[in-house]
Amino acid sequence: MAIGLQIQAWRLSQGHSVDDLAAKSGLLSNQLDEIEAEEVDPPTSILEALAAALKIPPAWLFSHPLSFRTLFDDPEDVDKSIPSGPDPVTERILAGSRMDRSLYVLLTAIMQSGEPKLLRAAEVNLRSLAKQAKQATVPWQSRPSGHFEPPND
Repeated sequence: MAIGLQIQAWRLSQGHSVDDLAAKSGLLSNQLDEIEAEEVDPPTSILEALAAALKIPPAWLFSHPLSFRTLFDDPEDVDKSIPSGPDPVTERILAGSRMDRSLYVLLTAIMQSGEPKLLRAAEVNLRSLAKQAKQATVPWQSRPSGHFEPPND
């Protein structure tokens, strides 16, 4: 699906009018109309402004909003099929959200808040967790050979 149609789908899914979304993103209404009608290929700066106005990450504009329903809807009410999109990372996130939905909802809420300090704190903590996940899970496994220290249970 073309980017203009995706932007229109996001706008409609959040209940914005053309005038409302244009004003929130700093565009003229006719500019947004042209983008949605696929008459203009928007530059990155406009995509970022539209994403900020919609309170979503810019990469999400390349996928239909229904692709993200697994992040927000109740797991029992969600159809298990996920429409494929151009972003394999997003597809993996959506597929993984079926396993631990609360984590993805939390991370999405943090990203949507746009609060710089909150985003930075989340990034630092996630980097630390990722680093810890790459390390040995049992502390004494990373000790030099010949060194033995039993665990403190």
